[in-house]
Amino acid sequence: MKIDNTYMLRCFEELINTPSPVGYYAKINPIVEKLAKELGYEVTYDRRHTAYIEIEGKDNSKTVLIGGHLDTLGMTVRRVEKDGTILVRQLGGLNHASLEGETVTIHTRCGKEYTGIYTCKSHSVHVFDDARTLERSIESMMILIDMPVKTKEDVYNLGIRNGDIISIDPHFSVTPNGYIKSRFIDDKGAVATIFTSLKYLVDNGLKPKYKTLLAFPHYEEIGYGGSYIPSEVEEFLAIDIGLIGPDYEGNEFSVSICAQDATVFYDWDLTNKLIEYAKEVECEYVVDTYYRYGTDAGAAVKSGHNIAGAVCGMAVYNTHGVERTNIKSFENTTKLIISYLITELKS
Repeated sequence: MKIDNTYMLRCFEELINTPSPVGYYAKINPIVEKLAKELGYEVTYDRRHTAYIEIEGKDNSKTVLIGGHLDTLGMTVRRVEKDGTILVRQLGGLNHASLEGETVTIHTRCGKEYTGIYTCKSHSVHVFDDARTLERSIESMMILIDMPVKTKEDVYNLGIRNGDIISIDPHFSVTPNGYIKSRFIDDKGAVATIFTSLKYLVDNGLKPKYKTLLAFPHYEEIGYGGSYIPSEVEEFLAIDIGLIGPDYEGNEFSVSICAQDATVFYDWDLTNKLIEYAKEVECEYVVDTYYRYGTDAGAAVKSGHNIAGAVCGMAVYNTHGVERTNIKSFENTTKLIISYLITELKS
């Protein structure tokens, strides 16, 4: 099975460089529409702005869904201080220590954008005794906007208000030997593998076994991205990152299959099938359980949908920071998605 890595990396880079913190779909949904159109498909939306691509199957009496969330970690403006510095609220599970010194962009509701730096209030070892020891948390951090502001009114005059969205620079790069480094591989790497799987079907004139919906929601990082899915869906395969650590078999080259997360034990039969699909295409895989983790498939199960849910994806180092994995993990994830779509398992 030949995977188009050039397309996959191009797709990933375009997605990763388009800001889409939780709930901010204005810029990323048009990119999804463009990618779908290139492959001959159109995008539809539900009322929560989840993007869907529908693929006709050999058997349309059954509907399966493959999902990868478009939302990333981010922040909102909490308040503007008297001196013009900005305090934030977080969108998703930020690691503030990994964000210190990061460039951010404020997206205002009036359509203006301003860059800034996310820094600790004790920002200099030459000035503050606790510059090295102060815990980096939402209470100890602030944004210095890249504008000559001195007062709260100066900031308000720029059009910035409480509740404006703040995105974080991703720092995408790929080494010559295939290591991918970037924020938000969770979950734009997964979205890139889904589109690459669709391209494989198109290039080879293949239909999936069943009617298939590709879904790209916007609220996974705060727990409810997959809480709504269309009623006809019988199976939900969430593509999301795997983890690397002492308890896990996950690594930067395999696809990780998640059997259990913090609150959900994923469907026994469907997870077993994923393992068999991986074997059929001879892709490297591992099976792990995670205890600080959740997915859109889990959200769908917990919301009461009558579905079988399962999860797989590329494992990364440094989750919720500048993450790292290898193109081989992208490849193996894509192979497993394709196998899930087209392989007829022997009973």
